[in-house]
Amino acid sequence: MKKFPQFPNPCYVIEEDLLRRNLQLIHDVAEQANVEIILAFKAFALWKAFPIFREYITHTTASSLYEARLAYEEFGSPAHTYSPAYTDEEIDEIVRCSSHLTFNSLSQLERFIDRADKVSCGLRVNPEYSEIETELYNPCAPGSRFGVLRSDLDKYLATTGKSLSEIGIDGFHIHCHCENGSDVFKRTLMHIEEKFGDLLPQLKWINFGGGHLMTRKDYDVQLLIDTLNSFHQRYPNLRVILEPGSAFAWQTGPLYAKVVDVVENSGIKTAILNVSFTCHMPDCLEMPYHPAVRGAETLDDEDLPRQITTSEHVYRLGGNSCLSGDFMGYWRFDHELQVGDEVIFEDMIHYTTVKTNMFNGIGHPSIGMLHTDGTFELYRKYEYEDYRDRMC
Repeated sequence: MKKFPQFPNPCYVIEEDLLRRNLQLIHDVAEQANVEIILAFKAFALWKAFPIFREYITHTTASSLYEARLAYEEFGSPAHTYSPAYTDEEIDEIVRCSSHLTFNSLSQLERFIDRADKVSCGLRVNPEYSEIETELYNPCAPGSRFGVLRSDLDKYLATTGKSLSEIGIDGFHIHCHCENGSDVFKRTLMHIEEKFGDLLPQLKWINFGGGHLMTRKDYDVQLLIDTLNSFHQRYPNLRVILEPGSAFAWQTGPLYAKVVDVVENSGIKTAILNVSFTCHMPDCLEMPYHPAVRGAETLDDEDLPRQITTSEHVYRLGGNSCLSGDFMGYWRFDHELQVGDEVIFEDMIHYTTVKTNMFNGIGHPSIGMLHTDGTFELYRKYEYEDYRDRMC
């Protein structure tokens, strides 16, 4: 297995070439479709990489006060901010750091609209349609806490006797995708227009949220561009915004780990690593999905009993926390795993780097950038004090 001794281990390594590839594609889509595509911090917030991002995009999207400050202070431009709920203590600071502010509910709108007079305000609406299969990630599921239903919006406008502009709304925010293709967006857009199309001429902008995975190899980019340009023809008054998260950092770098022990129980071999799924790859357990491991074959669940008993070098991979479920499997390697062997998890930059935690005081992987010239820049090495200072 190829070794990279210049990297600390464990370490998330962003590869600049791959990042620029994604950024260029996103920039090209924005140009050809006449839309603004902005970075969602919920998927990528490594601010030391922002100078590269600023070569391709101008704005970002935030979902909290800290993210809004990161946009304003580190990215260098005010945020497009949406939060499920703002608070009295934070709203003024959020407004200071934002250019756009989207309300999740009509009650939030009434409560804070007067304190947001210096920004362009929007309302998140729920089209009551989504093709997201994983319920955990579906913002349009029945009973969702996200967005205003058309029926409730109609009642509110009828009761107040006001138009959208008169209640302070410039735009709609609609998010109903998760790593979906452009064919899904095209179908979803039909439902959005059916539900809210008569109101769109009253608006200045519309934000179609995230989940547009345009940097995935099988994504039909041209269909996305054609769909957006067709939408422009129907609603020339609207500035269109997309805020994908995964698309920016999709397949831009791995997590380097290594084997620290191999244990066997009931015929199952588990390679215990110096990283943790629950701490450092939480999406793998939440979704769940098996990440690709460089140089290893991911085994299908249906074939596992035969593979475990008949194949050599089949291992479950286990994290080094005390959570019983901190493991995944199975993979077949081309050699017997030994203590010290490197295990490289592919595509571990988007979402993973912003969702990590220090449960059990497990050492956090370092983070760095492998530049186009082959040099490695260490962004951050985590120490005991980082764990200690999160406690009190």
